[in-house]
Amino acid sequence: MSLVEIRTADREDLEEILALQYLAYQSEAELFGNKDIPPLKQTLDEVRTEFEEGVILKMTDEEGAIIGSVRAKEKDGTVYIGKLMVDPGQRRKGYGRRLLSGIEKHYPGKRYELFTSTRSRDNIRLYESSGYRIFDQKKIDEELEFVYMEKMT
Repeated sequence: MSLVEIRTADREDLEEILALQYLAYQSEAELFGNKDIPPLKQTLDEVRTEFEEGVILKMTDEEGAIIGSVRAKEKDGTVYIGKLMVDPGQRRKGYGRRLLSGIEKHYPGKRYELFTSTRSRDNIRLYESSGYRIFDQKKIDEELEFVYMEKMT
């Protein structure tokens, strides 16, 4: 396993994180048969807004390249986690779990909430194995159903 490090992202990292997002969410787009999903349409200005409103963690390899990222913000004692991503060439190495843990360390002792699609079975397995449980589901349309998951500490 390569040496990786998780740190809080800097404003200068946001462009590289957005490029990784476009790469990482290709598999989600394939899952839905739709290249027009929100993570693939997000702009750099929108990422900057998320950066200002919460925290963005980055995972870097030994050369300093960003190979993973996750975002979160806290509101009323709940930490809302979003856009957990790992470079497609770096998946299945436990990096997603490490990024989730990084958010929990950044915001200790909170309630954590995230969502994914029922089609994203790998994500659901990752979250469940990290201590998250399903607390709600919402059908968006005939093709899309969201699963809302939480973890209490």
